[in-house]
Amino acid sequence: MSPAALLAIVGPTASGKSALAVAVAGLVGGEIVGTDSMQAYRGMDIGTATPTREEQRGIPHHMIDVWEIDQSVTVVDFQNAAREVIDAIKAADKTPVVVGGSGLYVRAVLEELEFPATDPQVRAHWEEQLTLLGAPALHALLAERDPLAAAAIEITNGRRIVRALEVNEITGEPFIAQLPEPVDHYPTIRVGLRIDRDVLDARIEQRVDAMWDAGFVDEVHRLQQTGLAYSPTARLALGYEPILRFLTGEISEAQARQITIDDTRKFARRQQRWFTKDERIQWWDYNADGLAASVVELFTST
Repeated sequence: MSPAALLAIVGPTASGKSALAVAVAGLVGGEIVGTDSMQAYRGMDIGTATPTREEQRGIPHHMIDVWEIDQSVTVVDFQNAAREVIDAIKAADKTPVVVGGSGLYVRAVLEELEFPATDPQVRAHWEEQLTLLGAPALHALLAERDPLAAAAIEITNGRRIVRALEVNEITGEPFIAQLPEPVDHYPTIRVGLRIDRDVLDARIEQRVDAMWDAGFVDEVHRLQQTGLAYSPTARLALGYEPILRFLTGEISEAQARQITIDDTRKFARRQQRWFTKDERIQWWDYNADGLAASVVELFTST
């Protein structure tokens, strides 16, 4: 076994990370730890592309269906829960295979990252303002209070804008929007999947079509009955907000589908930019011959 004893598989959505993780875990006697914050919500299976039982192929999967959709789960909550899982897998002399496309959550789990405290009342206030005023208006306010944070956060990223304003109010200090230099919490071998943009765009559209065929709209309608529209974080998952807008008659189903495709493509671009900056990642073509065996050889020989 590799001295690192932990393998991470990263890359953009629809690049084949989950299937590769299952194949690799089967070869090394591993268990999979997801770092998709939205797959951790119960009932959000189709829209988050949570691996089905058949796709899991008997490999234990963790950090799936952990929280109810009405819970506001912070990155710290996720960090603590995922590390408990990883430590338990390692204690059982198994190999944790961490897989995910959210760069922040991958880093939060694998590295020595500490996050400022949160205050539920302050957070609720800014989330309410986000709903009332919209992300651009809050971004303008953040630019007045903390210009450096505003410059580092996209004007449409309501979740990070709210977090920056919350930290600013709690601490009286600027929000540090840039993450520190990486220091591993776990020695880790990192593998990234490389895929051409045109191919990825086509795969994303195919995935969204498959989600629609599998009952994505019905899933959102069911979750709507249990409060999805009022969930502070779960409703922000790709595709769920457009379908909620369709179900309330604001847009057509065709528009909801196209918005989902467009938003997913934009998200994939951000994922690619994020991971490309990490020099520790060893990149492989998503469709390389014998990919799983090659990754296992890299892991066990490093």
